[in-house]
Amino acid sequence: MSTSLSDTGSPGSTGLGYVQELRRGVGTFSSFAAGFSFVSILTTVFQLFGLGFGLGGASFFWAWPLVFAGQLLVALCFAELAARWPVSGAIFQWSSRLAGTTAGWFAGWVMVIGQILTVAAAAIAIQVVLPSIWSGFQIVGGSGADPSVTSATGAQNAVLLGVILLVITTAVNIAGVRHMAAATSVGVTIEIVAVVALVLVLFLLPERGPDVVLHHEGWTGEGGYLPAFLASSLMAAYVMVGFDSAGELSEETHSPRRTTPRTILHALIASAVGGALLIVGALMAAPSLTDGNLATGGLSWVLTERLGGVLGRLFLCCVAVAVFACTLAIQTAGARMIYSMARDEAFPFHRALSRVSPRTGTPVGASIVVGVGAAVALVVNIGQSAIFTALSSLCIAMLYLAYLGVTLPLLVIRIRHRATDGWPRGVDEQGKPLFSLGAWGIPLNALAVVYQIGMAINLLWPRPEIYDLTGETWWLRWSALLVIALSVAGGAAYLLFKHRVHGRIELRHVSHTHVAPAQEA
Repeated sequence: MSTSLSDTGSPGSTGLGYVQELRRGVGTFSSFAAGFSFVSILTTVFQLFGLGFGLGGASFFWAWPLVFAGQLLVALCFAELAARWPVSGAIFQWSSRLAGTTAGWFAGWVMVIGQILTVAAAAIAIQVVLPSIWSGFQIVGGSGADPSVTSATGAQNAVLLGVILLVITTAVNIAGVRHMAAATSVGVTIEIVAVVALVLVLFLLPERGPDVVLHHEGWTGEGGYLPAFLASSLMAAYVMVGFDSAGELSEETHSPRRTTPRTILHALIASAVGGALLIVGALMAAPSLTDGNLATGGLSWVLTERLGGVLGRLFLCCVAVAVFACTLAIQTAGARMIYSMARDEAFPFHRALSRVSPRTGTPVGASIVVGVGAAVALVVNIGQSAIFTALSSLCIAMLYLAYLGVTLPLLVIRIRHRATDGWPRGVDEQGKPLFSLGAWGIPLNALAVVYQIGMAINLLWPRPEIYDLTGETWWLRWSALLVIALSVAGGAAYLLFKHRVHGRIELRHVSHTHVAPAQEA
Protein backbone atom coordinates (compact mmCIF):
# COMPACT_ATOMS: atom_id res chain seq x y z
CA MET A 1 0.00 0.00 0.00
CA SER A 2 1.41 3.41 -0.94
CA THR A 3 1.90 6.03 1.71
CA SER A 4 -0.65 8.86 1.66
CA LEU A 5 -0.59 12.54 2.42
CA SER A 6 -1.74 13.91 5.71
CA ASP A 7 -2.87 17.46 6.21
CA THR A 8 -0.20 18.00 8.83
CA GLY A 9 2.60 17.44 6.36
CA SER A 10 3.64 13.96 7.48
CA PRO A 11 2.74 10.64 5.88
CA GLY A 12 -0.71 9.56 6.92
CA SER A 13 -3.86 8.08 5.43
CA THR A 14 -5.90 10.92 4.00
CA GLY A 15 -6.55 8.97 0.83
CA LEU A 16 -3.97 10.66 -1.40
CA GLY A 17 -1.66 8.01 -2.79
CA TYR A 18 1.52 10.10 -2.80
CA VAL A 19 4.26 10.42 -0.21
CA GLN A 20 4.31 13.92 1.28
CA GLU A 21 7.40 15.58 -0.18
CA LEU A 22 6.08 19.07 -0.82
CA ARG A 23 5.72 21.04 2.40
CA ARG A 24 2.36 22.32 3.56
CA GLY A 25 3.13 25.98 4.05
CA VAL A 26 0.20 27.54 2.18
CA GLY A 27 -2.72 28.90 4.19
CA THR A 28 -6.08 30.22 3.05
CA PHE A 29 -4.87 33.69 2.07
CA SER A 30 -1.76 32.34 0.34
CA SER A 31 -3.95 29.92 -1.62
CA PHE A 32 -6.18 32.83 -2.67
CA ALA A 33 -3.07 34.87 -3.46
CA ALA A 34 -1.79 32.15 -5.80
CA GLY A 35 -4.90 32.44 -7.96
CA PHE A 36 -5.30 36.20 -7.63
CA SER A 37 -1.65 36.92 -8.45
CA PHE A 38 -1.80 34.62 -11.51
CA VAL A 39 -4.76 36.66 -12.77
CA SER A 40 -3.10 39.87 -11.47
CA ILE A 41 -5.36 42.58 -12.82
CA LEU A 42 -2.73 45.27 -12.26
CA THR A 43 -0.28 43.34 -14.43
CA THR A 44 -2.59 42.16 -17.16
CA VAL A 45 -4.96 45.12 -17.43
CA PHE A 46 -2.01 47.50 -17.59
CA GLN A 47 -0.30 45.22 -20.11
CA LEU A 48 -3.15 44.91 -22.61
CA PHE A 49 -5.54 47.80 -21.91
CA GLY A 50 -4.08 49.81 -24.79
CA LEU A 51 -4.45 46.86 -27.15
CA GLY A 52 -8.07 46.21 -26.19
CA PHE A 53 -9.00 49.87 -26.50
CA GLY A 54 -7.11 50.27 -29.76
CA LEU A 55 -8.94 47.32 -31.32
CA GLY A 56 -12.45 48.00 -30.03
CA GLY A 57 -12.71 51.50 -28.61
CA ALA A 58 -14.45 52.25 -25.31
CA SER A 59 -17.13 49.59 -25.78
CA PHE A 60 -14.47 46.87 -25.69
CA PHE A 61 -15.35 46.88 -21.98
CA TRP A 62 -18.30 44.57 -22.66
CA ALA A 63 -15.94 41.71 -23.48
CA TRP A 64 -15.03 41.77 -19.78
CA PRO A 65 -18.37 40.61 -18.28
CA LEU A 66 -18.83 38.10 -21.12
CA VAL A 67 -15.44 36.48 -20.49
CA PHE A 68 -16.04 36.55 -16.75
CA ALA A 69 -19.35 34.71 -17.12
CA GLY A 70 -17.69 32.02 -19.25
CA GLN A 71 -14.70 31.62 -16.96
CA LEU A 72 -16.91 31.47 -13.88
CA LEU A 73 -18.58 28.41 -15.39
CA VAL A 74 -15.14 26.82 -15.83
CA ALA A 75 -14.10 27.80 -12.30
CA LEU A 76 -17.21 26.16 -10.82
CA CYS A 77 -16.25 22.89 -12.53
CA PHE A 78 -12.68 23.20 -11.30
CA ALA A 79 -13.87 23.87 -7.75
CA GLU A 80 -15.66 20.51 -7.71
CA LEU A 81 -12.57 18.72 -9.00
CA ALA A 82 -10.24 20.45 -6.56
CA ALA A 83 -12.34 19.21 -3.65
CA ARG A 84 -12.16 15.59 -4.84
CA TRP A 85 -8.60 15.41 -6.15
CA PRO A 86 -6.46 17.96 -4.27
CA VAL A 87 -3.22 16.95 -5.99
CA SER A 88 -0.46 18.99 -7.66
CA GLY A 89 -0.62 19.06 -11.43
CA ALA A 90 -4.33 19.77 -11.31
CA ILE A 91 -5.13 19.83 -15.04
CA PHE A 92 -3.10 16.68 -15.74
CA GLN A 93 -4.49 14.85 -12.73
CA TRP A 94 -8.11 15.84 -13.26
CA SER A 95 -8.14 15.11 -16.99
CA SER A 96 -6.37 11.76 -16.49
CA ARG A 97 -8.86 10.61 -13.86
CA LEU A 98 -11.81 11.69 -16.00
CA ALA A 99 -10.73 10.57 -19.48
CA GLY A 100 -7.73 8.28 -19.02
CA THR A 101 -4.01 8.96 -18.84
CA THR A 102 -3.47 9.47 -22.58
CA ALA A 103 -6.01 12.30 -22.78
CA GLY A 104 -4.77 13.62 -19.44
CA TRP A 105 -1.18 13.60 -20.65
CA PHE A 106 -2.02 15.74 -23.65
CA ALA A 107 -3.97 18.17 -21.46
CA GLY A 108 -1.01 18.38 -19.09
CA TRP A 109 1.52 18.72 -21.94
CA VAL A 110 -0.40 21.58 -23.57
CA MET A 111 -0.87 23.18 -20.15
CA VAL A 112 2.85 23.07 -19.40
CA ILE A 113 3.76 24.73 -22.68
CA GLY A 114 0.98 27.26 -22.21
CA GLN A 115 2.18 28.06 -18.68
CA ILE A 116 5.78 28.53 -19.84
CA LEU A 117 4.61 30.94 -22.54
CA THR A 118 2.36 32.69 -20.01
CA VAL A 119 5.35 33.18 -17.69
CA ALA A 120 7.18 34.78 -20.60
CA ALA A 121 4.21 37.00 -21.46
CA ALA A 122 3.84 38.09 -17.82
CA ALA A 123 7.54 38.87 -17.46
CA ILE A 124 7.63 41.26 -20.40
CA ALA A 125 4.72 43.20 -18.89
CA ILE A 126 7.44 44.92 -16.87
CA GLN A 127 8.19 46.94 -20.02
CA VAL A 128 4.80 48.64 -19.75
CA VAL A 129 5.73 49.90 -16.29
CA LEU A 130 9.43 50.46 -15.61
CA PRO A 131 10.29 52.90 -18.46
CA SER A 132 7.25 54.96 -17.40
CA ILE A 133 8.66 55.13 -13.86
CA TRP A 134 12.16 56.08 -14.98
CA SER A 135 13.43 56.48 -18.53
CA GLY A 136 16.71 54.85 -17.51
CA PHE A 137 14.93 51.47 -17.57
CA GLN A 138 14.77 51.83 -21.36
CA ILE A 139 18.18 50.24 -21.80
CA VAL A 140 17.92 49.31 -25.48
CA GLY A 141 18.45 52.46 -27.53
CA GLY A 142 18.83 54.65 -24.46
CA SER A 143 16.35 56.74 -22.52
CA GLY A 144 15.27 58.59 -25.65
CA ALA A 145 14.24 55.43 -27.51
CA ASP A 146 10.60 54.47 -28.10
CA PRO A 147 9.45 52.33 -25.13
CA SER A 148 6.16 51.37 -26.80
CA VAL A 149 5.61 47.61 -26.68
CA THR A 150 4.98 47.46 -30.42
CA SER A 151 8.20 49.28 -31.36
CA ALA A 152 11.50 47.50 -32.08
CA THR A 153 13.33 49.14 -29.17
CA GLY A 154 10.42 48.57 -26.80
CA ALA A 155 10.10 44.88 -27.71
CA GLN A 156 13.85 44.27 -27.36
CA ASN A 157 14.02 46.08 -24.04
CA ALA A 158 11.03 44.06 -22.84
CA VAL A 159 12.96 40.85 -23.50
CA LEU A 160 15.97 42.13 -21.57
CA LEU A 161 13.93 43.25 -18.54
CA GLY A 162 11.82 40.09 -18.72
CA VAL A 163 14.85 37.79 -18.57
CA ILE A 164 16.20 39.68 -15.55
CA LEU A 165 12.83 39.29 -13.82
CA LEU A 166 12.79 35.56 -14.60
CA VAL A 167 16.17 35.12 -12.91
CA ILE A 168 14.75 36.71 -9.75
CA THR A 169 11.48 34.72 -9.70
CA THR A 170 13.33 31.46 -10.34
CA ALA A 171 15.59 32.15 -7.34
CA VAL A 172 12.57 32.87 -5.11
CA ASN A 173 10.77 29.77 -6.38
CA ILE A 174 13.59 27.38 -5.54
CA ALA A 175 14.19 29.02 -2.15
CA GLY A 176 11.12 27.32 -0.67
CA VAL A 177 7.32 27.37 -0.64
CA ARG A 178 7.20 29.61 2.42
CA HIS A 179 9.34 32.23 0.69
CA MET A 180 7.20 31.93 -2.43
CA ALA A 181 3.95 32.16 -0.44
CA ALA A 182 5.22 35.13 1.57
CA ALA A 183 6.37 37.00 -1.54
CA THR A 184 3.09 36.28 -3.32
CA SER A 185 0.99 37.29 -0.31
CA VAL A 186 2.86 40.58 0.10
CA GLY A 187 2.54 41.27 -3.61
CA VAL A 188 -1.18 40.54 -3.61
CA THR A 189 -1.76 42.71 -0.54
CA ILE A 190 -0.01 45.63 -2.24
CA GLU A 191 -1.94 44.94 -5.44
CA ILE A 192 -5.35 44.89 -3.72
CA VAL A 193 -4.64 48.13 -1.86
CA ALA A 194 -3.36 49.75 -5.06
CA VAL A 195 -6.39 48.62 -7.09
CA VAL A 196 -8.83 50.02 -4.54
CA ALA A 197 -6.95 53.31 -4.28
CA LEU A 198 -6.52 53.60 -8.04
CA VAL A 199 -10.19 52.96 -8.74
CA LEU A 200 -11.21 55.61 -6.22
CA VAL A 201 -8.78 58.14 -7.69
CA LEU A 202 -9.87 57.51 -11.28
CA PHE A 203 -13.56 57.79 -10.40
CA LEU A 204 -12.85 61.09 -8.61
CA LEU A 205 -11.16 62.54 -11.72
CA PRO A 206 -13.73 61.94 -14.46
CA GLU A 207 -13.55 63.56 -17.87
CA ARG A 208 -16.79 61.81 -18.89
CA GLY A 209 -19.47 59.60 -17.37
CA PRO A 210 -19.66 55.80 -17.05
CA ASP A 211 -21.91 55.73 -20.11
CA VAL A 212 -18.68 55.96 -22.13
CA VAL A 213 -18.76 52.17 -22.39
CA LEU A 214 -21.97 52.38 -24.45
CA HIS A 215 -20.17 53.93 -27.41
CA HIS A 216 -17.38 52.92 -29.80
CA GLU A 217 -15.45 56.12 -29.19
CA GLY A 218 -11.76 55.57 -29.92
CA TRP A 219 -12.37 52.80 -32.43
CA THR A 220 -10.80 53.71 -35.75
CA GLY A 221 -11.59 50.55 -37.72
CA GLU A 222 -13.78 50.13 -40.75
CA GLY A 223 -16.72 47.88 -41.55
CA GLY A 224 -18.74 46.00 -38.94
CA TYR A 225 -17.86 46.28 -35.27
CA LEU A 226 -18.19 42.59 -34.35
CA PRO A 227 -14.77 41.47 -35.69
CA ALA A 228 -13.11 44.32 -33.81
CA PHE A 229 -14.99 43.44 -30.62
CA LEU A 230 -13.97 39.78 -30.86
CA ALA A 231 -10.34 40.78 -31.37
CA SER A 232 -10.45 43.15 -28.40
CA SER A 233 -11.72 40.33 -26.16
CA LEU A 234 -8.13 39.05 -26.08
CA MET A 235 -7.54 41.51 -23.26
CA ALA A 236 -10.26 40.05 -21.02
CA ALA A 237 -9.40 36.48 -21.99
CA TYR A 238 -5.75 37.09 -21.14
CA VAL A 239 -6.58 38.51 -17.73
CA MET A 240 -9.07 35.95 -16.44
CA VAL A 241 -7.07 32.73 -16.49
CA GLY A 242 -4.94 31.03 -13.87
CA PHE A 243 -7.51 30.84 -11.09
CA ASP A 244 -6.81 27.08 -11.14
CA SER A 245 -3.29 27.73 -9.80
CA ALA A 246 -4.69 27.39 -6.29
CA GLY A 247 -5.32 23.77 -7.29
CA GLU A 248 -1.68 23.41 -8.33
CA LEU A 249 -0.71 24.16 -4.73
CA SER A 250 -3.20 21.72 -3.19
CA GLU A 251 -0.51 19.42 -1.81
CA GLU A 252 1.08 22.41 -0.11
CA THR A 253 -2.19 23.84 1.25
CA HIS A 254 -3.69 23.21 4.66
CA SER A 255 -7.16 21.55 4.45
CA PRO A 256 -7.11 21.62 0.63
CA ARG A 257 -10.50 19.95 0.08
CA ARG A 258 -12.16 22.80 1.95
CA THR A 259 -9.80 25.68 1.11
CA THR A 260 -8.98 25.27 -2.59
CA PRO A 261 -12.52 25.30 -4.12
CA ARG A 262 -13.29 28.55 -2.33
CA THR A 263 -10.03 30.26 -3.22
CA ILE A 264 -10.43 29.32 -6.91
CA LEU A 265 -13.80 31.08 -7.03
CA HIS A 266 -12.81 33.99 -4.78
CA ALA A 267 -9.70 34.74 -6.85
CA LEU A 268 -11.68 34.92 -10.09
CA ILE A 269 -14.59 36.94 -8.67
CA ALA A 270 -12.34 39.46 -6.90
CA SER A 271 -10.27 39.90 -10.05
CA ALA A 272 -13.35 40.36 -12.23
CA VAL A 273 -14.89 43.03 -10.01
CA GLY A 274 -11.63 44.92 -9.51
CA GLY A 275 -10.72 44.75 -13.19
CA ALA A 276 -14.13 45.97 -14.36
CA LEU A 277 -13.97 49.02 -12.07
CA LEU A 278 -10.40 49.71 -13.17
CA ILE A 279 -11.33 49.65 -16.87
CA VAL A 280 -14.37 51.90 -16.42
CA GLY A 281 -12.39 54.29 -14.21
CA ALA A 282 -9.62 54.56 -16.80
CA LEU A 283 -12.08 55.24 -19.63
CA MET A 284 -13.76 57.94 -17.54
CA ALA A 285 -10.52 59.61 -16.46
CA ALA A 286 -8.49 59.44 -19.68
CA PRO A 287 -7.68 62.97 -20.95
CA SER A 288 -8.72 61.94 -24.46
CA LEU A 289 -10.15 58.90 -26.19
CA THR A 290 -9.42 60.03 -29.72
CA ASP A 291 -5.86 61.40 -29.87
CA GLY A 292 -4.27 57.92 -30.02
CA ASN A 293 -2.40 58.14 -26.69
CA LEU A 294 -4.73 55.75 -24.85
CA ALA A 295 -4.18 53.02 -27.45
CA THR A 296 -0.40 53.42 -27.44
CA GLY A 297 0.27 54.39 -23.80
CA GLY A 298 -2.54 52.51 -22.09
CA LEU A 299 -3.18 52.94 -18.38
CA SER A 300 0.37 54.11 -17.68
CA TRP A 301 -0.35 57.19 -19.81
CA VAL A 302 -3.61 57.86 -17.94
CA LEU A 303 -1.87 57.69 -14.57
CA THR A 304 1.03 59.95 -15.41
CA GLU A 305 -1.23 62.48 -17.18
CA ARG A 306 -3.97 62.67 -14.54
CA LEU A 307 -2.05 62.05 -11.33
CA GLY A 308 1.17 63.84 -12.12
CA GLY A 309 4.69 62.50 -12.08
CA VAL A 310 5.10 61.63 -8.39
CA LEU A 311 1.74 60.04 -7.56
CA GLY A 312 1.47 58.40 -10.97
CA ARG A 313 4.89 56.81 -10.60
CA LEU A 314 4.02 55.65 -7.09
CA PHE A 315 1.06 53.70 -8.48
CA LEU A 316 3.27 52.34 -11.25
CA CYS A 317 5.68 51.02 -8.60
CA CYS A 318 2.75 49.04 -7.18
CA VAL A 319 2.10 47.71 -10.67
CA ALA A 320 5.74 46.61 -10.89
CA VAL A 321 5.31 44.66 -7.65
CA ALA A 322 2.18 43.04 -9.11
CA VAL A 323 4.11 42.04 -12.25
CA PHE A 324 6.71 40.34 -10.05
CA ALA A 325 4.07 38.49 -8.01
CA CYS A 326 2.19 37.49 -11.17
CA THR A 327 5.30 36.09 -12.85
CA LEU A 328 6.24 34.26 -9.64
CA ALA A 329 2.78 32.70 -9.27
CA ILE A 330 2.59 31.49 -12.86
CA GLN A 331 6.09 30.02 -12.67
CA THR A 332 5.14 28.22 -9.46
CA ALA A 333 2.03 26.72 -11.06
CA GLY A 334 4.03 25.58 -14.09
CA ALA A 335 6.70 23.99 -11.91
CA ARG A 336 4.09 22.06 -9.93
CA MET A 337 2.52 20.79 -13.16
CA ILE A 338 5.86 19.50 -14.42
CA TYR A 339 6.65 17.98 -11.01
CA SER A 340 3.30 16.18 -10.86
CA MET A 341 3.68 14.70 -14.33
CA ALA A 342 7.31 13.74 -13.67
CA ARG A 343 6.37 12.07 -10.38
CA ASP A 344 4.03 9.81 -12.33
CA GLU A 345 6.85 9.17 -14.84
CA ALA A 346 4.83 10.97 -17.51
CA PHE A 347 7.32 13.71 -18.42
CA PRO A 348 10.72 13.71 -20.16
CA PHE A 349 13.65 13.42 -17.70
CA HIS A 350 11.15 12.51 -15.00
CA ARG A 351 13.75 11.28 -12.53
CA ALA A 352 15.44 14.66 -12.31
CA LEU A 353 12.28 16.74 -12.52
CA SER A 354 10.42 14.78 -9.83
CA ARG A 355 13.08 15.42 -7.19
CA VAL A 356 12.17 17.66 -4.28
CA SER A 357 14.98 19.43 -2.47
CA PRO A 358 15.21 18.13 1.12
CA ARG A 359 16.43 21.55 2.18
CA THR A 360 13.81 23.79 0.58
CA GLY A 361 10.99 21.31 -0.03
CA THR A 362 10.54 22.55 -3.60
CA PRO A 363 10.94 20.88 -7.03
CA VAL A 364 14.09 22.79 -7.99
CA GLY A 365 14.58 21.20 -11.41
CA ALA A 366 11.00 21.85 -12.49
CA SER A 367 11.23 25.49 -11.39
CA ILE A 368 14.42 25.99 -13.41
CA VAL A 369 12.88 24.37 -16.49
CA VAL A 370 9.95 26.79 -16.44
CA GLY A 371 12.22 29.81 -15.91
CA VAL A 372 14.68 28.80 -18.63
CA GLY A 373 11.88 27.84 -21.02
CA ALA A 374 10.21 31.23 -20.60
CA ALA A 375 13.53 33.02 -21.12
CA VAL A 376 14.15 31.06 -24.32
CA ALA A 377 10.66 31.94 -25.58
CA LEU A 378 11.55 35.61 -25.09
CA VAL A 379 15.02 35.51 -26.59
CA VAL A 380 13.97 33.76 -29.81
CA ASN A 381 11.36 36.49 -30.34
CA ILE A 382 13.66 39.41 -29.56
CA GLY A 383 13.34 40.82 -33.07
CA GLN A 384 9.56 40.42 -33.27
CA SER A 385 7.59 43.61 -32.60
CA ALA A 386 4.39 41.58 -32.19
CA ILE A 387 5.87 39.62 -29.28
CA PHE A 388 3.38 41.09 -26.78
CA THR A 389 0.21 40.41 -28.69
CA ALA A 390 1.30 37.11 -30.25
CA LEU A 391 2.60 35.58 -27.01
CA SER A 392 -0.43 36.78 -25.06
CA SER A 393 -2.97 35.31 -27.48
CA LEU A 394 -1.06 32.06 -28.03
CA CYS A 395 -0.44 31.26 -24.38
CA ILE A 396 -4.05 31.92 -23.38
CA ALA A 397 -5.37 29.85 -26.29
CA MET A 398 -3.22 26.93 -25.10
CA LEU A 399 -4.55 27.30 -21.56
CA TYR A 400 -8.10 27.30 -22.91
CA LEU A 401 -7.40 24.08 -24.81
CA ALA A 402 -5.90 22.49 -21.69
CA TYR A 403 -8.92 23.57 -19.64
CA LEU A 404 -11.16 22.05 -22.30
CA GLY A 405 -9.29 18.78 -21.75
CA VAL A 406 -10.87 18.79 -18.28
CA THR A 407 -14.34 20.26 -18.74
CA LEU A 408 -15.26 18.21 -21.82
CA PRO A 409 -14.61 14.75 -20.27
CA LEU A 410 -16.20 16.04 -17.07
CA LEU A 411 -19.38 16.79 -19.03
CA VAL A 412 -19.32 13.27 -20.49
CA ILE A 413 -19.00 11.80 -16.99
CA ARG A 414 -21.87 13.93 -15.73
CA ILE A 415 -24.15 12.81 -18.56
CA ARG A 416 -23.26 9.14 -18.12
CA HIS A 417 -23.91 9.30 -14.37
CA ARG A 418 -26.66 11.92 -14.33
CA ALA A 419 -28.82 9.77 -12.06
CA THR A 420 -26.29 10.35 -9.24
CA ASP A 421 -25.29 13.91 -10.22
CA GLY A 422 -22.14 12.44 -11.76
CA TRP A 423 -20.20 12.46 -8.51
CA PRO A 424 -19.49 10.18 -5.57
CA ARG A 425 -20.26 12.02 -2.38
CA GLY A 426 -17.63 12.91 0.19
CA VAL A 427 -16.63 15.24 3.00
CA ASP A 428 -13.88 17.79 3.54
CA GLU A 429 -11.41 18.04 6.43
CA GLN A 430 -14.13 19.43 8.71
CA GLY A 431 -16.59 16.67 7.87
CA LYS A 432 -18.80 18.92 5.72
CA PRO A 433 -20.06 17.90 2.23
CA LEU A 434 -17.65 18.63 -0.61
CA PHE A 435 -18.40 21.50 -2.96
CA SER A 436 -20.88 20.37 -5.63
CA LEU A 437 -23.02 21.88 -8.38
CA GLY A 438 -25.64 19.20 -7.87
CA ALA A 439 -28.45 19.22 -10.43
CA TRP A 440 -26.97 22.32 -12.09
CA GLY A 441 -23.82 20.41 -13.03
CA ILE A 442 -24.78 19.34 -16.56
CA PRO A 443 -26.20 22.64 -17.90
CA LEU A 444 -23.43 24.77 -16.36
CA ASN A 445 -20.72 22.37 -17.53
CA ALA A 446 -22.20 22.29 -21.05
CA LEU A 447 -22.20 26.09 -21.24
CA ALA A 448 -18.59 26.13 -20.05
CA VAL A 449 -17.56 23.78 -22.88
CA VAL A 450 -19.39 25.81 -25.53
CA TYR A 451 -17.78 29.01 -24.25
CA GLN A 452 -14.28 27.49 -24.21
CA ILE A 453 -14.53 26.17 -27.76
CA GLY A 454 -15.75 29.51 -29.06
CA MET A 455 -13.08 31.52 -27.26
CA ALA A 456 -10.27 29.16 -28.30
CA ILE A 457 -11.27 29.62 -31.95
CA ASN A 458 -11.42 33.39 -31.42
CA LEU A 459 -7.94 33.50 -29.84
CA LEU A 460 -6.34 31.32 -32.50
CA TRP A 461 -7.89 33.18 -35.43
CA PRO A 462 -4.99 34.34 -37.67
CA ARG A 463 -5.47 38.09 -37.25
CA PRO A 464 -2.55 40.16 -38.56
CA GLU A 465 -3.11 42.80 -35.85
CA ILE A 466 -2.35 40.13 -33.24
CA TYR A 467 0.22 37.83 -34.84
CA ASP A 468 1.83 39.83 -37.65
CA LEU A 469 1.96 43.60 -37.33
CA THR A 470 3.68 43.85 -40.72
CA GLY A 471 0.78 42.06 -42.40
CA GLU A 472 3.20 40.50 -44.87
CA THR A 473 4.50 37.31 -43.20
CA TRP A 474 2.13 34.37 -43.58
CA TRP A 475 3.85 32.09 -41.07
CA LEU A 476 3.63 34.74 -38.37
CA ARG A 477 -0.07 35.17 -39.06
CA TRP A 478 -0.60 31.42 -38.66
CA SER A 479 2.03 31.04 -35.92
CA ALA A 480 -0.43 30.14 -33.14
CA LEU A 481 -1.84 27.15 -35.01
CA LEU A 482 1.65 26.16 -36.16
CA VAL A 483 3.06 26.24 -32.61
CA ILE A 484 0.16 24.21 -31.25
CA ALA A 485 0.43 21.67 -34.09
CA LEU A 486 4.17 21.26 -33.53
CA SER A 487 3.67 21.01 -29.75
CA VAL A 488 1.03 18.31 -30.08
CA ALA A 489 3.09 16.40 -32.69
CA GLY A 490 6.20 16.52 -30.52
CA GLY A 491 4.19 15.43 -27.50
CA ALA A 492 2.62 12.57 -29.41
CA ALA A 493 6.05 11.35 -30.52
CA TYR A 494 7.31 11.35 -26.94
CA LEU A 495 4.20 9.63 -25.60
CA LEU A 496 4.48 6.90 -28.24
CA PHE A 497 8.13 6.38 -27.28
CA LYS A 498 7.23 6.22 -23.60
CA HIS A 499 4.47 3.67 -24.14
CA ARG A 500 6.80 1.42 -26.12
CA VAL A 501 9.77 1.66 -23.77
CA HIS A 502 8.27 2.20 -20.32
CA GLY A 503 4.61 1.22 -20.70
CA ARG A 504 1.48 3.21 -20.04
CA ILE A 505 1.16 5.90 -17.39
CA GLU A 506 -0.25 4.65 -14.11
CA LEU A 507 -1.73 7.08 -11.61
CA ARG A 508 -1.97 6.31 -7.92
CA HIS A 509 -5.34 6.09 -6.25
CA VAL A 510 -6.64 9.30 -4.68
CA SER A 511 -9.73 9.03 -2.49
CA HIS A 512 -12.57 11.36 -3.45
CA THR A 513 -13.23 12.12 0.22
CA HIS A 514 -11.18 13.12 3.24
CA VAL A 515 -9.88 10.26 5.37
CA ALA A 516 -8.65 11.19 8.83
CA PRO A 517 -4.99 10.31 9.55
CA ALA A 518 -4.47 7.32 11.80
CA GLN A 519 -3.50 9.47 14.75
CA GLU A 520 -6.82 11.37 14.46
CA ALA A 521 -9.01 8.32 14.05
